[in-house]
Amino acid sequence: MNIISPAKYHLLGFIPGWILAVLFVIVGIGLFTYIMTKRVLPLLKAAPDNSRLSQIPERLIQTLKVWFLQVKQPRYMVGGVLHILIFFGFLTLALRTSSLVFIGINEHFAIPFLGHEDILGKIYNVMKDYAATLVFIVCAIAAVRRGIVRPKRYAVPAKYGHDHTNEAVFVLAVIMGLMLTESLYEAALAASGVALHIAPLTLAWLCSKILAGMSQGVLQFIHVYAYFAHDFLFFFFLCFLPFGKHFHVITSIFNVVFMRVQRGNIKPVQYGVDAEGLDDLESFGVKKLEDFTWKHMLDFYTCADCGRCSDQCPANLVGRPLSPRFITIKARDLMFKNYPLVGKNLESEPLIGSIYEDDEIWSCTTCGACEQECPIGIEYIDKIVDLRRGMVDEGEVPQTLQKPLKALGKRGNPWGKMEKKRADWALKDKEFAEVCEVKVLEKGATAESLYFVDSITSYDDRMVDIAKSTAKILDKSDVDFGILGKAEKDSGNEVIRFGEEMLFQQLKDANVDAIEESGVKSIVTADPHAYNAIKNDYAEVDLPVEHISETIVNKVKAGTLKLKSVIDSSKVYTYHDPCYLGRHNELYAEPRAAIDAIPGLTRVEMEKHSDRSLCCSGGGLMLFYEPEEEERMAVLRVKMAAEAGATVIVTACPFCLVNMEDAIKVAGMDDTMEAIDLAELVEQHME
Repeated sequence: MNIISPAKYHLLGFIPGWILAVLFVIVGIGLFTYIMTKRVLPLLKAAPDNSRLSQIPERLIQTLKVWFLQVKQPRYMVGGVLHILIFFGFLTLALRTSSLVFIGINEHFAIPFLGHEDILGKIYNVMKDYAATLVFIVCAIAAVRRGIVRPKRYAVPAKYGHDHTNEAVFVLAVIMGLMLTESLYEAALAASGVALHIAPLTLAWLCSKILAGMSQGVLQFIHVYAYFAHDFLFFFFLCFLPFGKHFHVITSIFNVVFMRVQRGNIKPVQYGVDAEGLDDLESFGVKKLEDFTWKHMLDFYTCADCGRCSDQCPANLVGRPLSPRFITIKARDLMFKNYPLVGKNLESEPLIGSIYEDDEIWSCTTCGACEQECPIGIEYIDKIVDLRRGMVDEGEVPQTLQKPLKALGKRGNPWGKMEKKRADWALKDKEFAEVCEVKVLEKGATAESLYFVDSITSYDDRMVDIAKSTAKILDKSDVDFGILGKAEKDSGNEVIRFGEEMLFQQLKDANVDAIEESGVKSIVTADPHAYNAIKNDYAEVDLPVEHISETIVNKVKAGTLKLKSVIDSSKVYTYHDPCYLGRHNELYAEPRAAIDAIPGLTRVEMEKHSDRSLCCSGGGLMLFYEPEEEERMAVLRVKMAAEAGATVIVTACPFCLVNMEDAIKVAGMDDTMEAIDLAELVEQHME
């Protein structure tokens, strides 16, 4: 007695198997199409985003690296490796699962060149047997890890509802079922005597050994019903995916294809509307669900609820009312609610006060740690900024921010100090002026390079030392430079990120005009926030922009800038990566190279460094914001420096220096720790 194929087998004695297989296809594909049509509907009603169809080569490379090669997964090694194994196992088995759907209709169906007697087919069958075995084992491990071990980042605070452990374990069980049923399907054939190329020590091989010696009737039953169980699980799994966090299995590739290519910039208020057209807009920012762009809604669908974003979020770490993970999950749940699979769509309500709280949105430092960590291209900063734009448009600005924003509009700096005092650090300090002459680019004066100082370094009594050190470095390096003086306004890096779009445009326009009138050919700054704004937000400025760390490294290499041995060899230095120099602009090596250029200096790394650096919380207007938090971010950072064995924290940002020096006092470490800016450190060691 030969084993009858599922296509020819009569279930219950009278139902041809091929009919059931066809019904599975019709019902499964039909349901999936209906569900996906409903899921796509809110994206069609979302705000446009025409930036996602440009830079195709870069997007293809990004997709290859992030989606296919899964380069971000090993950042969390155990979970990442498990995911990679499941991912590639799934890809390997995709052809097999697809062919099985048609084998139930036509027993002779085979994908070209992958039949059982084809050489490629034999190779593939061995690969898929090992892939199925690997996926089965890895899913079992992942189920134990998720259901019993339960890493902390998967936990869900009570205010956000229940966690998704049951869903995760259930899906892993379904995947294991798919692997087992496919293996049983072939094992029954092999046990019946059919010559199959089953790879040794695989799940199918083990099943064939267990089934060996059973009657043909039992093997026939297992062969057919394993097939239909596999078919059912496949279509059930396909239709189940769009109901929760596993939707990312379908959407992740699209999300990665359309993820941002350029970093550091902020999306426009509305795509297709330039600065001149802003006055004609009736509303700014995101106020209801449909105000988000279609890409941001795709983000909501794509979240895998892995918790990596919130695990790295400094605001979440210090107990502020923000968890990036739930910014996404709450919006996804709202999409499911407002656009149900059955029944009428619901009217969208204001997001602030319903699913989001204002403190939650203002708590973000825009450091970019969440976006850096996400393995599937979910973006947060633009969403946060758009929500802030909506609140600013409604007049809902935190009390502590109202005064600095007003001062920025009136005087071009958040302290409201006189414009003419912006260059006092260079002109009024006679001792400094004697050793370093700084040109003010006005009344026809010009220079090769512009030193853009920005507000805090111009006005703060402590931070002007950074300006002086930067000027001395440029002077010593034979750089022909000058400053804008009273013509300079705040760069506006934080203004735009706090949702004050019109104020940002005002500051930017003034700076662009001043830069153009100065006639400079390049720009240098010691402030990462100014660096980021001019480089990424000032589209009108087409000049090379350098951070002082880049200038130092270039001049040291050229031999123009010579540095002497470290003054105190007993000190141990550590470098703190500023968010807007590191994550937003990927300048990690240059500041370290500048520090290491000092002979005899000892430098160590903190636990969180480079693209995982911990934000100091001080960027721009955050100096004026008073959030609820359990501990200051900068205090945590100082403790990290101490744990690394450092005695000196080197910053490359005036805001970071403000926070580090303050945190050292708060932590009671005045006698064991100090902070210094990179420019100050290098200036101290110039020959």
